[in-house]
Amino acid sequence: MRGRNERQAKMLLGVTPDDLVPAKHPIRRIRELVDDILDGLSPLFEEMYSVRGRPSIPPEQLLKATLLMAFYSIRSERQFCERLQYDLLFKWFLGLNITDPAFDATSFTKNRERLLKHEVAEAFLGATVREARNRRLISEDHFTVDGTLLQAWASLKSFRPRDDRKPPAGGGRNAPADFHGHSRSNETHVSTTDAEARLMRKGRQQEAKLSYCGHLLTENRNGLIVDALLGEATGRAERDAALRLVDRQQLRPGATLGADKAYDTQAFVAELQCRGIVPHIARNTSGRRSAVPDGVAATTQYATSQRRRKLVEEPFGWLKTVGTSRKLRYIGAAKNQLWFHLLAAGYNLIRIARLTAQPA
Repeated sequence: MRGRNERQAKMLLGVTPDDLVPAKHPIRRIRELVDDILDGLSPLFEEMYSVRGRPSIPPEQLLKATLLMAFYSIRSERQFCERLQYDLLFKWFLGLNITDPAFDATSFTKNRERLLKHEVAEAFLGATVREARNRRLISEDHFTVDGTLLQAWASLKSFRPRDDRKPPAGGGRNAPADFHGHSRSNETHVSTTDAEARLMRKGRQQEAKLSYCGHLLTENRNGLIVDALLGEATGRAERDAALRLVDRQQLRPGATLGADKAYDTQAFVAELQCRGIVPHIARNTSGRRSAVPDGVAATTQYATSQRRRKLVEEPFGWLKTVGTSRKLRYIGAAKNQLWFHLLAAGYNLIRIARLTAQPA
């Protein structure tokens, strides 16, 4: 018998979002981790807000919302708020009731400056690292560093001569342009959309794009992210950022640092040795002599680091695909750095939840 298409009617239901989320859903473990970490950051949140005035959306909810955007590959805050209106799992994760309305997308914009000022994203990433360290999931002696180009939210048509102040003639916002035969460089040109983006290419025979450079420092036991940095894309960006990450984390003498062949330079290896860090860098011997000492390259630890350092590609792949950061979503290094840190924290939370769910 054919069923009847009944109209929906308002009903009084004695259920909560928690009743509707499956008991074995993996996001339950992630929410437990997030709640514990945010409780520890509560003193920082108290400093961010005045004791007077109208209550705003709790920063805990905004950070949780950003994590959901990363976990479920949601492209914008406005798209997230639209989905929050009807997605009960999202409401459960944020601690909302079924009938609670979604908050306005401008809440993210208004609070982003506050998060930047108080370096909340860095603190949140650091809290995930401490949580992993307390659970003995992080190696304290063996690390890997790597960098990648992330496309900026700016088109090549916006890359114009620095002394050219005239707007494009006709064609509206997306006027046609022909760059053939014109020499363009970062010294003579700048993007009118994102002035901090730089024109870079990943290698020969590849297209140059306006980009930023993202850097990760990971540990070699489980591939967890220890620190992250996003900055200007230059030829020396990877090596300069690696030293900054090493100094920020204060790696103890005797620790090893793995990296690919791009880091095999005399200056970089010397800087590591001055800090007491053992350079487990892939040797570049194509027409030159490697800067990595022969005694280091002959050790068993070096061979192990060459295998384990490839774990750094996993968080980069997750950040670019699931985290939708192959092309960045904001204009300016500061806002993209905030998003990059929160993505790294989200990746750590997923890894911690998976590792602790496995039998010992």
